[in-house]
Amino acid sequence: MTTPESYSYGPWHDGPDPLAPPIDLRDALDEIGQDVMGGSSPRSALEELLRRGTRDTAGLDELTRRVWQRRSQIQRRNNLDGTLQEVQRLLNEALDAERRALFPDPSDDARLAEAELDALPPGTAAAVRELTDYQWRSEQGRENYEKIQDLLGREMLESRFQGMKEALQNTSQEDVERVNQMLSDLNELLDAHARHSPDVDERFEEFMRQHGEFFPENPQNVDELIDALAERAAAAQRMMNSMSEEQRNELMSLAQQAFGDPRIAQQLSQLDAQLRALRPGEDWTSSARFRGRNPLGMGEGAQAMQDLAELDALAEQLAQSYPGARLEDIDLEALERQLGPDAGVDARRLSELERELRRQGLFERAPDGSLRLSPKALRRLGETALADVVNALRGKTGQREQESAGAAGEPTGASRPWQFGDMQPWDTSRTVRNAVLRTASVGGGRVRLDVSDVEVVETEHRSRAAVALLVDTSWSMVQEGRWLPMKRTALALHQLISTRFRNDALQLITFGRYAAAVELAELVGLEGAWEQGTNAHHALLLAGRHLRRHPDAQPVVLMVTDGEPTAHLEPDGEAVFDYPPQPQTLYRTVSEVDRLAKLGASLTVFRLGDDPRLEAFVDLLARRSGGRVVAPDLDGLGAAVVGDYLRTRRR
Repeated sequence: MTTPESYSYGPWHDGPDPLAPPIDLRDALDEIGQDVMGGSSPRSALEELLRRGTRDTAGLDELTRRVWQRRSQIQRRNNLDGTLQEVQRLLNEALDAERRALFPDPSDDARLAEAELDALPPGTAAAVRELTDYQWRSEQGRENYEKIQDLLGREMLESRFQGMKEALQNTSQEDVERVNQMLSDLNELLDAHARHSPDVDERFEEFMRQHGEFFPENPQNVDELIDALAERAAAAQRMMNSMSEEQRNELMSLAQQAFGDPRIAQQLSQLDAQLRALRPGEDWTSSARFRGRNPLGMGEGAQAMQDLAELDALAEQLAQSYPGARLEDIDLEALERQLGPDAGVDARRLSELERELRRQGLFERAPDGSLRLSPKALRRLGETALADVVNALRGKTGQREQESAGAAGEPTGASRPWQFGDMQPWDTSRTVRNAVLRTASVGGGRVRLDVSDVEVVETEHRSRAAVALLVDTSWSMVQEGRWLPMKRTALALHQLISTRFRNDALQLITFGRYAAAVELAELVGLEGAWEQGTNAHHALLLAGRHLRRHPDAQPVVLMVTDGEPTAHLEPDGEAVFDYPPQPQTLYRTVSEVDRLAKLGASLTVFRLGDDPRLEAFVDLLARRSGGRVVAPDLDGLGAAVVGDYLRTRRR
């Protein structure tokens, strides 16, 4: 008989949760794509997304703002004289109680004691020191004086050893001896480490066996012990640096009264000196300005300085401005400690988002070594752009979205879910398979077809089209905010042709001072540049070359521009620019339109802007080619171009 295994369940801590739902990258990629098409590099666009955050996740900028807000709150709400105030209060209460006890006593000893109290120096530290050997008559006075010594001891230790104040709430003489012995052994251990003593590891083990209760951090070796102690001691020193000279002198003098045993202060002074020598890289010299009303004791002040240092480190990590910076560098435990668990969740999400964007192949290296969007990412951006265009077309015409690739055509080998109005034949095998899987997933039973099971055969037109999309990339397109709509239009048209009209041949052509045939990735990543010239002549020449390479295809030429031609190409390949346009520029541009018309291509010009000279010229081009002019607004540019392509192709 086998014994059943026992299982325990708890949070997953070893890397990303394997059962967590996959991260949805669609919105993130759309935002990156928008920035890239606006002229940012993919790397800058990714960094901007991480800084800005997403709809459900605070970005690095917001987390940084909260870090600085938290830092400001610490300094604005607190001050560092809490220990001095408390000592002063206990001393005043002790002296008042003692005077009340002496007043009814008529003896000369009582008068002598009153005179001794009246002669105390004005400084708190000096008064406490003068009362070291005083014989108290008042029980409250004696108790308060002991409280002062106990408070000073616990505050001194708390400023060097976090948690010590609570551990020594009721301090006995045995506790004081135990602390003194721990400090003595600790200084001997650090001295042995500094001398590279061969038995330092054994000394460390023995030290932790005897005094491990004082170190909740549970260091595993002497270096970890020194790191923890040096960080706290440096914070205590920065706290002292932040006080006024008078406050600093008072505390240093009061330190000798810690637990009524001057050895404690001497041991701590020796410890600080050793830690400073062993960890000179710690910040021992800076200070901070505290201007609030909430008094902090020495231990609380040291913790406040540690918090400030931790917040400064977090701000640097969140800025990601140093070489080789990665989101994995962010100290999530420190972030949650300072800003709460929600901040840790946001930082983890951002880190996972960055990791998934890289892991899923949405970026790739260009031949020059730069980072660019991968074909997978471009397809995703194209899907979004095309969906927006289709919605715009539907909104204008009142018709349903037309996703058919041809009512009569050849099967592509693919299928898709049926939608209302589809007239393609059913893909029977896939439809039945969907019904069987759906029935099995809900518990079996008799298989019945549901409308959600139906898939139709995807087809495409038997005819082909050679499509040239000419887009103006002159500086005015950037200046007038037409850069991004132009790129989204190219994306939408490219996505439509590559998915629904696969036999069509699309050529993207950019034209500024010169024209160039470009791939989609080049166009998407193209940055706006200050360059004078709108060389429509060169663009039309390249379009004609593309059409001649596909003589059996229906020619379609689409031009997006916001300016009249101001440049043309000379036979030697040199571009000539002039404004206003030279007659030679206009003549060569019109001549190239005439050549396209002889190939059977009509030119559709999408005019952006209301320049009268441009309006007159593009009307001339449309008349000579049998084409037309469309003047869409920027939001409707994509719908206008895609709609005209579909109209021309059907015709």
